[in-house]
Amino acid sequence: MDGRDGDTELEGIETGLLLEGLYRRYGVDLRNYAPGALRRRLRARMQAEGVGTVSGFQEKALHDPECLERLLLELSSQGLGMFRDPEFYRAFRRKVVALLRTYPYVRIWQAGCSTGEEVYSTAILLEEEGLYQRCRIYATDPSRQAIDRAREGAFPLSAVRDYTRNYLEAGGRGEFSDYYAAWEGRAWLRPELKRNLVFSEHNLATDGSFNEFQVVLCRDVMLSFDRSLQGRVHELIYESLGMFGVFALGSRESLRLSPREACYETLDAPNRLYRKVR
Repeated sequence: MDGRDGDTELEGIETGLLLEGLYRRYGVDLRNYAPGALRRRLRARMQAEGVGTVSGFQEKALHDPECLERLLLELSSQGLGMFRDPEFYRAFRRKVVALLRTYPYVRIWQAGCSTGEEVYSTAILLEEEGLYQRCRIYATDPSRQAIDRAREGAFPLSAVRDYTRNYLEAGGRGEFSDYYAAWEGRAWLRPELKRNLVFSEHNLATDGSFNEFQVVLCRDVMLSFDRSLQGRVHELIYESLGMFGVFALGSRESLRLSPREACYETLDAPNRLYRKVR
């Protein structure tokens, strides 16, 4: 075994011990995350924390809960941006809004909401479609820091240009500037957008279903999970969706080979929108 192989094997052993330690110390289960994705984000966090080995990170994380929170935020903060993938939101307006109009009350679960950009994008879309007053969006993430940032409802002013372009491409019906106010170098979303939002911590790896929903949005969240954990999450979402409820995946994900593939019909294949039919 050459030195590089030995280092890789040692890092694998250290990572296994770290994940087991975090589970036993905090009950946070990262053991079924995809190894490659976890390794990249763990290394980024190690560099930021100023530690040179996984064992060093383990020592810090086991003694400092905030270090664990920063790792969870690192795992959550991927592919962020309001109205990212604008065509998805156009498809949601075309294919899903009409279905939601048939319900007297709509519950939506944004699973893996990270710092809230997609949550507020959904709220704005529903507001423009005249549906938000009878909707409640449950936004969950395993990271407490991510939830705190999402609840705050602010983003850098430097992002306004990109978010405005995304909003217009997503079929926005007004002016994006109507939905925020600039203050102290940040854009603060209108308080009215928060009126039907519920933010809470929830770990897809360990926690169960907590309501019945007409829509579940879980976009690009499972890219970081291995096949076993993906299967668990698909079962959890299936249990959480009411009959004829809508399930949204990310553009790089698919229902193909999932344990509940046969239980959905496709509403919009390119934008990964599905409807539970059995």
